[in-house]
Amino acid sequence: MRKILRTFITILIMILGIFVILKYVPMGGFKEAKKEVKNPNNILVLVNRNFVLADSYKPKDLVIPKVGFAENITSEEKYMRKEASKALEKLFSKAKQENSQLYLVSGFRSYNTQKQLYETRAKQNGKAQADKYVATAGNSEHQTGLAADITNKQGSKGSLTTDFGQTKEGKWLKNNAHKYGFIVRYPLGKEKITGYSYEPWHLRYVGNKTSKNIYEKGIVLEEFVQNEKKTAEN
Repeated sequence: MRKILRTFITILIMILGIFVILKYVPMGGFKEAKKEVKNPNNILVLVNRNFVLADSYKPKDLVIPKVGFAENITSEEKYMRKEASKALEKLFSKAKQENSQLYLVSGFRSYNTQKQLYETRAKQNGKAQADKYVATAGNSEHQTGLAADITNKQGSKGSLTTDFGQTKEGKWLKNNAHKYGFIVRYPLGKEKITGYSYEPWHLRYVGNKTSKNIYEKGIVLEEFVQNEKKTAEN
């Protein structure tokens, strides 16, 4: 009788453990509990699955950078915050000088636009697939006006794919974006930390000093922010 009882208790604990994992760690160790971002205008603002922007947030200094645009870009997505926009112009100009023609696929996206985008992807491909590549409304860096999806001529006429990372332009971005204040936000091998699958096209503006720091250390924004927090506490 005791043996049966112990077996029952063991099974019950295992079931409860699985329930907790499924409920609170949906991907990459990220919990569903979210905290609202308190410093949305900060260049180093951290927005991910845990940190969410208010649905009403929209940067006040949005401008249209003088760069090439993908064919299917919307009017809204042409905008970026002024500082990031100027940096993107310099990045595109240098890339062109070095025979890499780049195109902006998506810059700023509002809360409502992101909501529609996520719902459409989830409806077409299922929630699990949508969660890998598309942020839910409020959890997208595009709402900050500091993120930019970039591609080459071929990608500017279609959808973004990870193959871009193996193209001449994709390799150029990986090796040079940090020189202009940008980082490749979702690099290969860091999925458990960022919470998103590999996206060689997604750049995030963080400023020259921080971008070089992140690039040289081979870390991502989450790790940089955590390191800064530890340094401040010591």
